[in-house]
Amino acid sequence: MTTTLITGANKGIGRETARRLVAAGHTVYVGARDAERGRRAAEELGARFVLLDVTDDATVDAAAKTIEADGGLDVLVNNAGIETRLEGNAVPTAETVTADQMRNTFETNVFGVVRVLHAFLPLLRRSAAPVVVNVSSGLASLTNLSDPGHPAHFYPGIAYPTSKTAVNMLTVQYAKAFPAMRINAVEPGFTKTDLNGNTGIQTVEEGAEIIVRMAQIGPDGPTGGYFDINGPLPW
Repeated sequence: MTTTLITGANKGIGRETARRLVAAGHTVYVGARDAERGRRAAEELGARFVLLDVTDDATVDAAAKTIEADGGLDVLVNNAGIETRLEGNAVPTAETVTADQMRNTFETNVFGVVRVLHAFLPLLRRSAAPVVVNVSSGLASLTNLSDPGHPAHFYPGIAYPTSKTAVNMLTVQYAKAFPAMRINAVEPGFTKTDLNGNTGIQTVEEGAEIIVRMAQIGPDGPTGGYFDINGPLPW
């Protein structure tokens, strides 16, 4: 039985990913910082709940001990993420973004990934087929955001795409450091969730597809890559 932890899994793409992986036969831990919502989601999905706030060392370490005691971990999906939205669902631009906004975004989107990976690496290294899926974004692509012909070029925000580009770099470096693991970054697409004020054009079912696919790759699958549903993306 494959055991999988998904951070930020009580709603949105994380919840749908949990639903799909439970259906695929995984033992899934719904990681959530809100205990009530997390437990409810886990009960509804047939999953297990674990309290986990990616910005808090104590909950991350406790979650690792809980999952270790239950038998270990095979797949980690780093899904938890935030995007600062202002009045009218606007994003802070180059003119208005503050260091505090950047720091807050990085605390969840970047340092949270490092914090969770650090805590769960010992468990993953004991797995026969360890997999890590880092949920990135199409806005992480320096190539696409630099191209006036690409739609992503016109996104005005600073904090969110910068944080996701950092996630891509983490993916590359961790994949090189742990060649026995399959560690990849994925772009779910512009999905309608609370993160973007429900302005996305995809459903959570569509957004979860690439995450679910990459969570189930075998030892001969790709590693150190950046993918959307159609294949590799340019860095």
